[in-house]
Amino acid sequence: MDIYSVQLSQLTHMKKYSSDYSNLDEDYIFSRINIGVAHLQEESRPMRINGLTMLLCLEGGFGIDVNLDHYEITSNSVLVIGPDSIIKFDSIEDEKIDAYMMFVSPDFMKDINLDINAVNLAHMPKYHTPVTTLTDEESGILRKYLEMFHFNASTNSTLVYKRNIARCLMASMIYQMMQFSEHREALVQDEEPVAMSRRHNYVRDFMVLVQKYHCRERSVAFYAGKLFISAKYLSLIIKESTGKSAADWIDEYVILEAKNLLRYSGKNIQQVAYDLNFTNQSSFGKYFKHLTGMSPSEFQRS
Repeated sequence: MDIYSVQLSQLTHMKKYSSDYSNLDEDYIFSRINIGVAHLQEESRPMRINGLTMLLCLEGGFGIDVNLDHYEITSNSVLVIGPDSIIKFDSIEDEKIDAYMMFVSPDFMKDINLDINAVNLAHMPKYHTPVTTLTDEESGILRKYLEMFHFNASTNSTLVYKRNIARCLMASMIYQMMQFSEHREALVQDEEPVAMSRRHNYVRDFMVLVQKYHCRERSVAFYAGKLFISAKYLSLIIKESTGKSAADWIDEYVILEAKNLLRYSGKNIQQVAYDLNFTNQSSFGKYFKHLTGMSPSEFQRS
């Protein structure tokens, strides 16, 4: 699977799919997507976007893979994924898609001022999923926030005001989505056994750690240590919960990263091996061929 790495500045092509489009320099891009199946299929290759991505679906439905997991997008559902996640559109069900999309740069997100006293970690969702189904009321509220981002970028004239307005809007929208999440989490806590809840936390945290450390660490023991559990227990719960072993998940992330670097980075095989923390080019080559059936050089030529 080849991955197309995308900077926010490269997303201006979204204009051709949009009835509304605006951007605030390299801080964020807003787009209302009105496209048919054929156009969405043009965007079906795997891509890694270097910013936060939010999509609010108003009409239509389609599937999307996020970091190897598959999700279904339907009307009144919102997708939120962090920077450098790998996404791929597929399973298109409807003739037309109508959705609001925002892409937000990591630098802009760092400038968001959140009141730590208002962020109640006890109510942060244990069951993180990038896709959430909203009620009609919640969808309407979120839609108004996104429209304000578009209004701010497209009509306000003074850049310093635009940025400050956008920061306040983003903080407000985050609080609002936390409010949505808190209500759902309260319902889940009433139904979920404590042991199952703890196990799910381990699975979720393992996937977050693999996404963060896969370029440096390939040992199940490393991730188990980060979670303060045994490698044997981690392997057991990951296999039972996902159908794949912990080692398989680590390998999938590493191979995806390796293919991306080999195809798009312009680096030679030795440099890619170094970036992925292999001791030498030979050990990287053996690892890559074992998992893909071809050598790194064969993959680059393919």
